[in-house]
Amino acid sequence: MKRLILAAAATAALATAGLAEEMKMAVTTSFHNSGLAEVLLPEIKKDLDLDVHLLVVGTGQAIRLGEAGDVDAILVHSKNAEEAFLAAGHGTHRREIMYNDFVFIGPKEDAASIADAEDAAEALKRIANAEASFVSRGDDSGTHKKELNLWASAGLNTEAFGPWYRAVGAGMGAALNTASGMDGYIMSDRASWLNFGNKGGLALLFAGDPVLFNQYAFIPVNPQMHSHVKDGLATRLEEWLVSDKAKMLINTYMINGEALFVFNAEQ
Repeated sequence: MKRLILAAAATAALATAGLAEEMKMAVTTSFHNSGLAEVLLPEIKKDLDLDVHLLVVGTGQAIRLGEAGDVDAILVHSKNAEEAFLAAGHGTHRREIMYNDFVFIGPKEDAASIADAEDAAEALKRIANAEASFVSRGDDSGTHKKELNLWASAGLNTEAFGPWYRAVGAGMGAALNTASGMDGYIMSDRASWLNFGNKGGLALLFAGDPVLFNQYAFIPVNPQMHSHVKDGLATRLEEWLVSDKAKMLINTYMINGEALFVFNAEQ
């Protein structure tokens, strides 16, 4: 009886303490590496009394976590994969939140001369023709999927490349570190590059082609597939992510005076 009384008292104490509700969201390494989460999460906690626990993985793994019902929502950036996720019934809907762009990073001396390329396809062809060291994420992330699509659009098959093409199977930060260490080329999202502290001899060499547009979208996991997911909390989070406050925080998040994301959610 004494144990029951103590347990009841402990439960009451926890309730009185007003512990925040919790949910899990899978997010991309590029989003996490940008530093934006460190801005948004404390405000979400303050406004919603909601602790959002992030599982930081590539888009492919984030989608697999959603399919397994291991998270309540995902925030990813690969539209084709997202639409397949929805078509299979794993998500309830897709809500676009913000965007930035992909950029090509490389050694400042730019031996492959990509800085003056006409478009992304030409930049990649120049890297391949020069057989200049190139680091690929190689991890089924949204960035990796986009990179492979761009090589294919340029008429190039990565499976036929020589040792100059190195797939590292790692997140954006680790891949950038590898590129910095070997003085190689790499495709990165702009936010991760701006927030990357180990630039070494690397520089942003090519950007601006419309095909490098990089959209991030929020997808709640379908509770009809996984009854335990916290769809109510995912809805509250989504409402906050498309709010005026989120818009202000996203649009004013800058590094060295340069914005990392542009809010474009329909409110």
